[in-house]
Amino acid sequence: MEQSEVLRVARLARLKLADSEVDSYARQLTDILQYVEQLEEVQTDGVEPMAHPGGVTNVLRDDVVTESLPVAEALANAPRSDGRYFVVPAILDAG
Repeated sequence: MEQSEVLRVARLARLKLADSEVDSYARQLTDILQYVEQLEEVQTDGVEPMAHPGGVTNVLRDDVVTESLPVAEALANAPRSDGRYFVVPAILDAG
């Protein structure tokens, strides 16, 4: 990869590179592009595209309606509460 291409990519990514980094990144990007060329040679006819390389299973439990936690128990470990709600610092200006 040419230095001018590395500088263009760096500018698009809003990166400021030192001169020594440009040469290093040019070599690294050239290696990456050569590897991609190797991958393009792999025969993939009849291979179904995958979204994930391994099987994906949901490890969450079923969503079942149950009794809610009593308010007093929910607020028991709260740093501050008013007895019905958690009390937190205001983060928005109401004005």
